[in-house]
Order: sequence, then C-alpha cells, then structure tokens
Amino acid sequence: MPLVTTTEMFTKAYEGKYAVGAFNVNNMEIIQGIIEAAREEEAPVILQVSAGARNYAKHIYLTKLVEGAVADAPDVPIALHLDHGDSFELCKACVDGGFTSVMIDGSQYTFEENIALTQKVAAYAHAKGAVVEAELGTLAGIEDDVHVAAEYASFTDPAQAVEFVERTGVDSLAIAIGTSHGAYKFKGTPQLDFQRLEKISQLLSGFPLVLHGASTVIPEFVEKCNLYGGKIPGAQGVPEQMLLKAGKMGVCKINVDTDLRLAMTASIRETLANDPAAFDPRSYLGAGRDAIRTMVAHKMSNMLNCSHRI
Repeated sequence: MPLVTTTEMFTKAYEGKYAVGAFNVNNMEIIQGIIEAAREEEAPVILQVSAGARNYAKHIYLTKLVEGAVADAPDVPIALHLDHGDSFELCKACVDGGFTSVMIDGSQYTFEENIALTQKVAAYAHAKGAVVEAELGTLAGIEDDVHVAAEYASFTDPAQAVEFVERTGVDSLAIAIGTSHGAYKFKGTPQLDFQRLEKISQLLSGFPLVLHGASTVIPEFVEKCNLYGGKIPGAQGVPEQMLLKAGKMGVCKINVDTDLRLAMTASIRETLANDPAAFDPRSYLGAGRDAIRTMVAHKMSNMLNCSHRI
C-alpha cells in the first residue's frame, strides 16, 4: 500500500467516532516504534514532520525513512503530513517532495490574511492530489518554532470556523478549545471547552476537526526523567478520557509529540544510568524505540479508539 491521504482515514474516523493519531517523527527509531505499534493494533496512522524536524533530519532522509515504513508495514494506511507549515513555500516543497498532507498554520495572522494564505496552499495542494489542514484560533505553549504566550491564546469562534472552511476549501481544521503545546498544558484542573467543540461540530457536520497540543504528558515518563537527572517539574497534559470524548465529537485527528519525546528521553536516561559503561547507541535508542511502541499502542487502543480499524 503506498502512502495515502487522510481523506478516507477521516471519513471512517468520523463515522466510527474515533480519532487517528498523528505522531511527530524525527528519526528512524521514532518511526519504527510508531509503525510497530500501528501494525500490532491494526490502526491507521499519520506520521507528521514539523519544520524543525525537517531542518534537523533533512527532507530526503525523512521521506526515505517513511518509504521504508510503508514497505515494512504494507497493510497499514500511512499518511505523511507537514505539521505547522508557516508559509506557502514550505507547504509547496513538501507537496512536491511526496507529502500527502500539509498543514498551513496562518493562525498568527488576521482572519482575512489566514484565509488568503490557506486558499493559496489549498489550491496548489489539491491540484497535486494532496490534502490540507489549517488552523483557526491560537494554542498557547511551545513546540519547535511555535511559541505562543498564554495571554495571546484564543479559542476558535464557531461561526468563523464555518466561514473559514467554506471560503478556503480546506480538508480539515485544527481548532483551539483549551489544549496547548508542550509539557505544561494546565496549571490547575485540566479543562477543555466541550460546549465549543459541540457547537463547531454541529455547524460543520461531517467535517473532520483536529486537536493539536494533545499529549497526555504521561506521569510515568515525567517521573522517570526526573529520577534519572531530568528537570521537568509540574508537567501536566490532557487526560485520556477527555481526548477519547473529543474523538466521539468530530475530532478525527489528535496530535502527539511531547509524549514521544518524554518516552524516548526517559528510557534513554534510565538505560544510561543503569549501565554507565554503555556507549553503543543501539542499546539506548533501542530502549527508546520500545518505549515509544508500547506507549503509542496504548494510545491507539485506549485514547484514540482506533485499534482494529483497518
């Protein structure tokens, strides 16, 4: 099975009231762990690349690794997605370079500027057979080059969401209902604006919505990082049950990045602490890969509800 777009994935997810996991990838071990989990769980999966990952690993290396994943797991529907593309030029390069899906993030611009940029990207991508995700509303937090202070975050306006989708022709829309990027998502009790989500879903019936900043920041990995020399105090994510609920309300794609970083880092720290003489990268990167596989499989089954959907 070649790389696929998210179109059929999202149609099935919307009808089945589940979400497809979109996992950020940076190297071979992360990709392998995710694909092994998807194969075990018989789940569709989106491998997504941020601008930062693309700068780190280079476009050609990442696409060739994903080609390997497709060959290794031919029965798993795999989409390759650009996460947080910030310009037409970057989105064009990714479409031309084999990505089946791109996100144009114009949320930092005015409503009209966001529409104009998104229209331009959608027209180009659709002509090449790729699909487009956009964002309306602004999430707080830090992820690669995306830095938004809490006071500048804004929730998605339901009426604006309808106008935005109609005028841009995008294929999915990332909305802001209280999630945020990074490991520090809530200072107090976690809350998502499900009333807002319900309203948007009603107004855009059948249209796939996306949640960014949706890592659960698994306490086990935070504690392990801190135990073995890390400094991640007070980290808190989105509870699994909230994300499971969102997947039943029109959210067809849920992004996960921070949990991948924490899983790999915690396992590497533990491996090196327990075996100070180790210097073979395969020993600690292999442990990180195993941690990612186990964690992603758990999310597919218990949070995304997308296991056995192939």
